[in-house]
Parts: sequence; C-alpha cells; structure tokens
Amino acid sequence: MDLRSEFEKDYHRIIGSASFRRLQDKTQVFPLDRSDFVRTRLTHSMEVSSFAKSLGQNIGENILVHKKDISFTPRMKEDICNILQCAGLIHDIGNPPFGHFGEDAIRDWFVRNLPVMEYHGKTIDQVLTAQMREDFYHFEGNAQALRLVSKLHFLVDENGMNLTYGLLGTIIKYPVSSVEMNGSSDDVKDKKMGYYFADRDIFKEVSRETGTNGKRHPLAFILEAADDIAYKTADIEDAFVKGFLSYHKLLEELSGLEAAFEGDDMEGFHPAEKLKELYLSGKEKRVEEPEEYAVKNWIVRVQGFLIGCATHGFTENYEAIMEGNYRHDLFYQTFAWQLMELLGNLAFREVFTSDTIYRLEVSEGAMLNFLMDLFMNAVVKYDDSAQEMDSVSERMISFISSNYKRAYHYHAQGKPEAERLYLRLLLATDYICGMTDSYAKRLYQELKAIL
Repeated sequence: MDLRSEFEKDYHRIIGSASFRRLQDKTQVFPLDRSDFVRTRLTHSMEVSSFAKSLGQNIGENILVHKKDISFTPRMKEDICNILQCAGLIHDIGNPPFGHFGEDAIRDWFVRNLPVMEYHGKTIDQVLTAQMREDFYHFEGNAQALRLVSKLHFLVDENGMNLTYGLLGTIIKYPVSSVEMNGSSDDVKDKKMGYYFADRDIFKEVSRETGTNGKRHPLAFILEAADDIAYKTADIEDAFVKGFLSYHKLLEELSGLEAAFEGDDMEGFHPAEKLKELYLSGKEKRVEEPEEYAVKNWIVRVQGFLIGCATHGFTENYEAIMEGNYRHDLFYQTFAWQLMELLGNLAFREVFTSDTIYRLEVSEGAMLNFLMDLFMNAVVKYDDSAQEMDSVSERMISFISSNYKRAYHYHAQGKPEAERLYLRLLLATDYICGMTDSYAKRLYQELKAIL
C-alpha cells in the first residue's frame, strides 16, 4: 500500500528524471567551471527547494496560529510544503545550456533568422501566427519548464511527468502568453511569457483545476521569493570565492545602503554592522581567513532575515494574494527589497559585466548559434513531404531524442501546416534546451571537427 500523497509522488517523479539529473551540468553563473564549490543549476535548484519548503512551513504555521483562514488545516500546510519543495527542484528545469545568456542567444537567433528563413516560398515569420512568432522572439525558460514536465517526458503516456495541477500551477510564474506579456506592467505576473501557444491547453487545464483562472497561483509568490533569496545571496558568495568580489567591497556597499536608511526602519537588520561583527568574531577565533568566515556566515544570516521578510510579506497580503489581486513580489517596498536590489546590482557590476564572463558568453553564443543553424535548418524540412532533406539534415534529426520526436508526432497530428512547422521549430529548441553545457560544447566541437 502506497501511503504517499500525490504531492509526495511528484517529488519522486522529479528526482528520478533525466532532466533533473542534467541540471548538475548546467550553468548558474560560471559556465563550465571546474570548481567544486560554485553553484550549478542543480545545487541552485536544491537551495530554492529548501528555502521554498521553509517558507511554506513558516507561512503555514502563521496562518494556523493567527487563524488567518479558518479553512486552512495542518494537512494543507504539509501539502503546500511538499508542493513548494518540488517546485523549487523544477523551476529552472527548462533552461537551456549556459544560463540566462543561453536564453538571450536563442531569442536573438530567432529575431535574426525567422524573417529571412524561407518555407514554401514565404519567410517563416510570415507563415507563423503572431503568437507562434512571439513565442520564439520571447523564448523563455519558464515556459520551457512547463512544456518539459507536462509533455516531453513521453514515457508512460503523453502527460510528461504526470505532475499534480497544484505543482504545475506553482511553477507558472507568469500566467500570460507571449502576446499578452508586458515588461513595463506594474503587475509582476505580466512581466514575461509563462506558456507557449503549443501548451495553451495544459495552461487552461491547470488554471481551471486550481481555480486560478488566469491569475497567479498563491504558491508562485512563495517560489519566486525563494528563488530570489537563493540566487541573490549565492551569487555574492560565489563571486567572493571566485575572487570577483572582496570583503571590503561588500562592506563598502552595505555601509552605503545603511547610510541611506539612517533613521529609517531597517526591519531590525543592519547588514554592514553584521558583516563587521562576523569579521571581528573570526579574528577573535583566529580563523585562517576571517574575511571568508565573515562573508559566508553573513550569507546565512541574510538568508534567515529574508525568509522572515517573505513570510511577513505573504501573511500581510494574504487576502489579496488568495483573491488573485496582489500585483507585487513579497518584498515590495521593504528594506529587504532594497538589500536584495543592492546584492543583485553588485553581482551584475562585479561579475556579470566582467571581461571573464563576457569572453565566456561570446564563446557560448558562437556554440549555440552554430547548433541552432544546423538543427533549425533540419527541422524545417523534417516531416514535410514537399521538401527533400539533405544528408546533413537527416543526421541532425537523428541526434534528437526519440522521446521528443515521438511527442512532436503525437501533438502534430491533424494540425494545420503552420502549426506543424511551429511544432518542429519547438522540437529543435526542446532538444537544445535539454543539452548540458558540456554536451553542447562537445557536440559543437565534434560537428566543427575540432579535435
């Protein structure tokens, strides 16, 4: 007899999947890094999972103790913790190799090429509908994650990993299509695309079954907060360990933030003072590297502070969140938000715009552009009786996972010509997004005959 809840079964389906295992060789910040310390997508996802579950426990207990919702039960608290734990594990599962730069490179490729690539005498951008075209121009790892877990794990049936509606709803951070998104909106849910045209039916199904009806799932706010806490603190720690950021630079930036808030409410947390206190503690304990001791312990303290702030943000806005009317993240207009903005900006200035990262990204862009050229040219001709495939294209198609090709044929049945072409273009991005950093580099080298 299986005593697990459906949400606990989700967990075992995820960790047993090849897509989850591949996260161990995908970039978080430092691509193809040989260090065994810095984060990969896998370790980042595990951290997000941990923070999300902790937030679920804190928020659930707060709702129970303060009776914010008389319908909320201890079993519901257990269920949301399991959902959030799983959501953290898969929130980045759709991201392509080479991190967020990989997403940018794929978007840029489509913007450059769809207006010039021809299909039956027309350019592809003319053949596709507006939403199909915009899906590629705004290619998004979030939308790819929903597609991957709901369709591409074509093992038992066509329903992918067979995950619960509650979990799928939680990972849809942006419940809008590519023609509805609005980057300048004051509503956080509109900022990016959350699902592809190809996956509109599963989105509608999840929306209907969870009762969100096009609004953000309440647990998506918690997942987003956990992700923000994880990557904004981890980027600082990784940057310090890799030598991009010094203790003194971090202290200088935090001191500036404290000075700007002098006399104002910092919610009981003084980040610069805490960093100095930990440094002095390290000196007193005669640790070998007091600066390293201070930074690493400071990261833990900041994470605890931010978890508390996110808990407060959710419970204070509980009614608006549950009704689908809350338009912001859980740190909105707080000192915690200012602190996280500083950490994100500091990582951007000291790491993401460094020559080291730029050089790596140019190399990654060359690899992805080359692979996109070959695979896209092949899939345009694939499964099209009016076009003859050349020998190179036939071989490129043979590389694509049989699961992905099976899923394509299943979903392309009976579809109009434009939609079949659209699904074939997705077939190529599905395969490329599934690549690890090392595999993408190795395939590029093999196809370029670089020995």
